[in-house]
Amino acid sequence: MAAVRRYDILDTPPDGAYDRVAALAARLFEVPVATVTIVDEDRIWFKAAHGLEGVSEIGRDPGLCASAVLTDDTTVIPDTLLDPVACSNPLVAGPMGVRFYAAAPIITADGYRLGTVNVLDTRPREISEADSATLADLAAVVRDQMELRLSALRVVRAEQERRKVEQERRQAEEEARQRAERDKAAIAAFASTLQRTLVPPVLPAVPGLELACHYKTASPQEVGGDFYDVFPVGGDRWAFFLGDVCGKGAEAASVTSLTRYTLRAAALVDADPTAALNALNTALLLDAAVGTRFCTAIFGVLDPVRDGGFTVTLATGGHPPAYHLCPTEEGGVRVEAARAKGGMLVGAFAEAAFASRTLHLAPGQGLLLYTDGLTEARTADGHMLDDTGLMDFLAHRPAPVSAGSLIDGTVALLDTLPDTERDDVALLALSVPTADAAPAGITTTVHSAAAPTADVSVAQENRRP
Repeated sequence: MAAVRRYDILDTPPDGAYDRVAALAARLFEVPVATVTIVDEDRIWFKAAHGLEGVSEIGRDPGLCASAVLTDDTTVIPDTLLDPVACSNPLVAGPMGVRFYAAAPIITADGYRLGTVNVLDTRPREISEADSATLADLAAVVRDQMELRLSALRVVRAEQERRKVEQERRQAEEEARQRAERDKAAIAAFASTLQRTLVPPVLPAVPGLELACHYKTASPQEVGGDFYDVFPVGGDRWAFFLGDVCGKGAEAASVTSLTRYTLRAAALVDADPTAALNALNTALLLDAAVGTRFCTAIFGVLDPVRDGGFTVTLATGGHPPAYHLCPTEEGGVRVEAARAKGGMLVGAFAEAAFASRTLHLAPGQGLLLYTDGLTEARTADGHMLDDTGLMDFLAHRPAPVSAGSLIDGTVALLDTLPDTERDDVALLALSVPTADAAPAGITTTVHSAAAPTADVSVAQENRRP
């Protein structure tokens, strides 16, 4: 029980990593139910449950998880009705009627068993030794995820304690000068870690779509306000957004975090892009901590088309337009600004209105979203790149359009421009590969925000079957 308390995981919200383990177990063993459980003093709590709706915990009755956690090996009960202990368990004797049960204990490095990874079926069955080993491997994956979480908790707590001691030491010194020095040191120390929490660590796998992104902060000492994300909204539909919160630093970062998670939550309730921007506008205006900060954003929803490509619905809130790149019959690329008429700043006015438009992203075509740090970057002669320069650059991209090469080319363009007075730049590119396109694979480049240049670039292609 002390080991369970050490991981501080009981009654925590759902977590995608554990949910994926449960879903993977159900798929590998072809069973309707799979769970990740933690055994408490008087209950068995479900950290993840695939195929078991509305159940978050059960009593610590003997027969299944409570028995399986007492052994170091995988527990297999081919027919629960023939097992003298399992047959009386509520999951067996109750409406669910579990007839097959297998579980591997989640064992810590120092030998404590915290819970189990379980697979359940409503019919008797047998599994092989290899299957038992697979279930044990899944339990080890859960254990590793819990260790990572514990390490992160320890780092945060240690850092909180360090900052408390630092603050107490500095209070005796000149308040104004020491506060400025403390803030500078704190921002320099935490900018990289905080920045990584504001953008997705990796791009998701979207069937039939190639995704690529790039993010670079203007200064390693400041946390930027640019943000982007790509996530599922149900069925085959996907949503994406990119935007820019006014200002920089910790306050802008808090608004950026609120903005990102509000858009994700709103899209799961109503995937209409204008509805998501309306929800964000309301959230920013109601949150007193936001103050007068506002943001610009572009929000899109992808609907796959049967014959290839996607229908893209874009809504804008005061943000520069996305650019739609279409190969021409002459072998070039036609560039169209995907503008929607209207679209006010988000979080500035209660009566703000947002506009949307629809386009078709066909095989060989691409879509580029960006923040104004790109178009406001200055060339060697001191002029801004602006929309004209960007469109001219995009018109010379090779066809068919690839999200990865589009991001690579745009980053190469930025590298040729002077760094003076450079703003944050966030880029998100989408493209639909042609049928004969070779797989692009996955490439990732990451530089720490504490380094002289702070940027993140990721490209990923996913082919529809």
